[in-house]
Amino acid sequence: MTRRELLTRAGRGAVAAFAGAIAFDSTARALALAAPRRRAARVSPVALRDVRLLDGPFRQAQRRDLAYLLSLDPDRLLHNFHVNAGLTPKAPVYGGWESEEPWVGIRCQGHTLGHYLSATSLMYASTGDAGMKDRVDYIVDELRACQQAAGTGLVCAFPDGSAQLDAAVAGRRFIGVPWYTMHKIFAGVRDACLHGESDAARDVLSALAGWAVTATAAMSDDEMQRMLRIEHGGMNEVLADVSAITGDPTYLAAARRFSHEALLAPLAASRDTLDGLHANTQIPKVVGFQRVFELTGEDRYAAASAFFWRSVVERRSFVTGGHGDNEHFFPPAEFAKHLPSAKTMETCGTHNMLRLTRMLFQTAPSATYADFYERALYNGILASQDPESGMMTYFQSTRPGYVRLFHTPDRSFWCCTGTGMENHAKYGDSIYFEDADGLWVNLYIASTVASTASGLSLRQTTLFPDEPRTRLEVTSDRPVRAAIRVRQPRWCPDMAVRINGRAMPARAGANGYVVLDREWRRGDRIDIDLPMRLRTEALPGAPDHVAFVYGPIVLAGRLGQAGLSPGSQIIVNERESGTMLNAAIDVPTLAGDATSLIEHVQPDAHDPLVFRTVGIGRPRDVELAPYYRLAHERYNLYWNVAPV
Repeated sequence: MTRRELLTRAGRGAVAAFAGAIAFDSTARALALAAPRRRAARVSPVALRDVRLLDGPFRQAQRRDLAYLLSLDPDRLLHNFHVNAGLTPKAPVYGGWESEEPWVGIRCQGHTLGHYLSATSLMYASTGDAGMKDRVDYIVDELRACQQAAGTGLVCAFPDGSAQLDAAVAGRRFIGVPWYTMHKIFAGVRDACLHGESDAARDVLSALAGWAVTATAAMSDDEMQRMLRIEHGGMNEVLADVSAITGDPTYLAAARRFSHEALLAPLAASRDTLDGLHANTQIPKVVGFQRVFELTGEDRYAAASAFFWRSVVERRSFVTGGHGDNEHFFPPAEFAKHLPSAKTMETCGTHNMLRLTRMLFQTAPSATYADFYERALYNGILASQDPESGMMTYFQSTRPGYVRLFHTPDRSFWCCTGTGMENHAKYGDSIYFEDADGLWVNLYIASTVASTASGLSLRQTTLFPDEPRTRLEVTSDRPVRAAIRVRQPRWCPDMAVRINGRAMPARAGANGYVVLDREWRRGDRIDIDLPMRLRTEALPGAPDHVAFVYGPIVLAGRLGQAGLSPGSQIIVNERESGTMLNAAIDVPTLAGDATSLIEHVQPDAHDPLVFRTVGIGRPRDVELAPYYRLAHERYNLYWNVAPV
């Protein structure tokens, strides 16, 4: 059978025939059969459909995101897919990265459709909104029509069709990041299958994966590795997912082939070689390493992903949980050098670090992972959305006195627009986890949960972080014997727990969780007090620069609205960050000793998350408020501390 015949059969949805044909590839078959037995995760996230947000900042962000998703026209996102398949487009293409514009230079048309399909699928699972389900089904049906018309299994939106992918596979020079873009399309169809309840998505995904395996089958391992030098997203992850969804080991073999050895090998040997590398090129690869480990049990992949996480979180992150400058990792000794940049902390990087954190938690549940997740969720993800328009940020600048810049509704479509659509659709995905014994409560976010594994249902009522407490009320119809594990954050050594008003020992185990094991009945209440303390955290390598943190909430200095006007923070080309709104801003320094600054900071009388320095600001004292709230004013995160 010729390669063209294989592609055509896969494109027409003949998944079984394709799998049988490709199985004759002896190399792929040997790799697939050599896979070790899967090592099961210790805990699993409660399905999004079983978690519902209650009123609070996360639900409000979710609603803004839903409104934005509904405002977009799927046919405009599908325009180039229709063109490439020889079908008549139904609407003009959107601008920004979705059009071939000179300043883009990366040619990733179609990536937004993938993100949008993921976001609508996640939003449907999170809310049950019928409009989201309609859009998932419509897009999948249109992609299937494109596959059938093209006859190869490939669906893409590049202006020159498959030319750049063909060049990449052939080892020729190619333009842009074609595999990165394809990863977004793969992931969107996968999420339509897993979260959007689309039966048709499985066939589209299998045909698309069949095309990818066949397209790269003739490449040697060396040729594959050379191709992987260019950003390719998490192709290893999605192909591993296809293997899990279809039960076909061929795709797991392909996931191994798409794992970049130049990154995998040093990380597996606990060597940090990240200096100067494009950050968000590496993180999806590592997410894929962890996924391959989950399906194979191969410790090499697990060692690489765990060491990478420690390297980034413990040595390369700012106080918010974000990292990098101008999208790249820099040497950990150079934080002070990069602090004045307007292009630090790319939101996509935080998005993918949270995906990795969630996966690592499933294998080795620990409050260490959950603490980072909480910090980055509030100070990186919640902070990335404009509370007025629902638009998202690309960079979140550490430059003293700078502002957030937000994408346009339909003329930008950056990578962070796409991950932003997903971020605010899936806030419920890491609040609760479950295992055979019961439920893990990871985040203190107002919500309800119904655990299918344990039969336990809870309602979490809280105003956290505005109030330092939460209540979990059992809503199960029948008595349930289960262990409820509640996280004791590292920032809260004085956590207190009461069951039905009775104080309980709040001694966390080595993993940072307090275990409450008993028979639970409807109406039982768990009250958790989470007293927060103000503290400072130094900029890595620069003890004379400190940030203020209250519990998990990063506080930023409010520096006014000089030079800001309605619409002035909207930006079309993210590369212009730092070239606009550069009014000279007087950023005070703090006088004293960094270790005793908090003695000169007082809480606001009316807002529990607002503070003010007293007598230490030069030339004036400053008000400190949650960073995630300061969307339309200038701010400062790290303060220069000068001796008196």
